[in-house]
Amino acid sequence: MSTVGAGIPEPPRDEPNSAWLNDEELAWVRGRMPLLYVEAVPVRVDGLGIVTHVGVLLRANPVGEITRTLVSGRVMYGETIRDALFRHLEKDLGPMAFPQLPTSPVPFQVAEYFPIPGLSAYVDDRQHAVSLAFVVPVTGTCEPRQDALELTWVTPAEASARTFHDEMEGGRGTLLRAALASAGVLG
Repeated sequence: MSTVGAGIPEPPRDEPNSAWLNDEELAWVRGRMPLLYVEAVPVRVDGLGIVTHVGVLLRANPVGEITRTLVSGRVMYGETIRDALFRHLEKDLGPMAFPQLPTSPVPFQVAEYFPIPGLSAYVDDRQHAVSLAFVVPVTGTCEPRQDALELTWVTPAEASARTFHDEMEGGRGTLLRAALASAGVLG
């Protein structure tokens, strides 16, 4: 294996997921530069396109606390934003969720996460990350996968409540409120 740049081993060319970093490589990169993420707020809409319900994932974090969060994940090298968004929606909600991605995906917000609290409303102890956040209608059956314990559908009024906001990790309650505001349903 040859080396690339400042000591990161080059992945094998024949490996199908060569865009992925192993744990050591990811830790090295996280300590040196921001990573790009996508986040999605899954919603159910009525016939007029008005949000009637918002989907929030329930997960156990690394220290064993149960928290609420949104669909999220890294964008791989060479992957379009649309493909990353679709991949993470399918990964977290299941293949039958049927997300309705817009023709031209434009985020409702760009959220910047820092490992140091107080620099922004968003905190991620692991890294500095930039996240493109989208509201995405889903029409199918959602069966949470990966590390999600469940998907909870709540009304916009319930999702707007301060108590609900406080149950979300890393400032994602603030992001959820921004999503509701962008959809015109912040209670």
